[in-house]
Amino acid sequence: MIIFKNAVWFLIVKTIVVGTILVLTVTASAQEFDLLIKNGHVVDPRNGIDEVLDVAIAAGTIRVVAKDIASTRARQVIDARSMYVCPGLIDIHTHVFVGSNPNVFADGVLSLSPDDFTFKSGVTTVVDAGTSGASSFPKFKEQVIDQSKTRILAWLNISNTGMIGSPAQDEIPAMNVDEAVEVARKYSDQIVGIKIGHFEGSDWTPFERAIEAARITSLPLFVECHLPQYSLKDQLARMREGDIITHTFEKVNERMPVVDDDGHVRDFVIAARDKGVLFDLGHGGAGFWFSQAVPAIKGGLPPNTFGTDLHRFSMNAGMKDMVNVMSKFMALGMTRHEVITRATWNAAKAIHRPDLGNLQVGSVADVTILSESKGLFGFVDAGGNRIEGKTKLVTELTLKDGKVMWDLNGISAKAYKH
Repeated sequence: MIIFKNAVWFLIVKTIVVGTILVLTVTASAQEFDLLIKNGHVVDPRNGIDEVLDVAIAAGTIRVVAKDIASTRARQVIDARSMYVCPGLIDIHTHVFVGSNPNVFADGVLSLSPDDFTFKSGVTTVVDAGTSGASSFPKFKEQVIDQSKTRILAWLNISNTGMIGSPAQDEIPAMNVDEAVEVARKYSDQIVGIKIGHFEGSDWTPFERAIEAARITSLPLFVECHLPQYSLKDQLARMREGDIITHTFEKVNERMPVVDDDGHVRDFVIAARDKGVLFDLGHGGAGFWFSQAVPAIKGGLPPNTFGTDLHRFSMNAGMKDMVNVMSKFMALGMTRHEVITRATWNAAKAIHRPDLGNLQVGSVADVTILSESKGLFGFVDAGGNRIEGKTKLVTELTLKDGKVMWDLNGISAKAYKH
């Protein structure tokens, strides 16, 4: 038997003697992997992996994670030497119900078309933060979710209309538990929880209805800080284990900050953390202040997740994108493993999607490859304050369902010969 190999097939040639005639039989065997990422430093927090390994992918799923997988077993090989291979990043706070309506987020120009921004920042999954409600979610799904390559999930706004601006989004009759529950169940593949936020009134009915819808559907509640008549203490007291509050390190007039004037994390905030309330970053254009984040982290309140609050303005302000946020927190003292954990597995757990945010065999092949630039870099908060860091993460390549969606330096491309 003689074996010939090329880049795609193994050709197995067998010689068989039939009488006095030599017969050659040829069979072709397809290589078992579509793509092999070699020599990268794999960081997979779910599985406790933080070492140099190879990752093999076939049919859009992770097939093998191991040392020294032979290149001949794959149709395409990417050399990730000196780079970090991690699960596709998950952004649990975005606004992507983009449309033509002026000055609003729901079906409006303040939201962003996700594919334009996600893959280049290593993000494969976003969660839209209540831009749509029960009456508008079907349009959001048809118009954006079904048209996008980015995996789009959603927090369903307890307001049926979603984020169409005041006073319409403040109308309590439009906050219907039964309708929210019906839509959340109908679109359970996309809707991961219920959202309350952007309510100007003092009546607790919207908050209670949001909690009730979340309870009935067994989904988490996502609380945005734009509830100026509600005290932070009362909000946290009503929240349950697994519920999420965003804009954790905000310092604005409409909500009490988590850190007091003496630089200590408030006792009731620590109590909420201890009962299992999750604290999302929610950076946005105004949602992140060093004066809150630095003492909060020191006081035992790091963010659980790195929701960026991606929208038209935040991407051009201090937030920029997910990898900039991750780099910013490395400058604040977090390790690489800690920031990747918050951008992957912590986020997957928070939205009850354990199928995402990991590189476990059998999981969807959403993979982000990062490099680290060394130098002196500036990172900015909402108040125009700047800190410096010596490391900046760069998205080299993003795979969604095993397919290359972003490749900064062509590491997946063939070398041009001339």
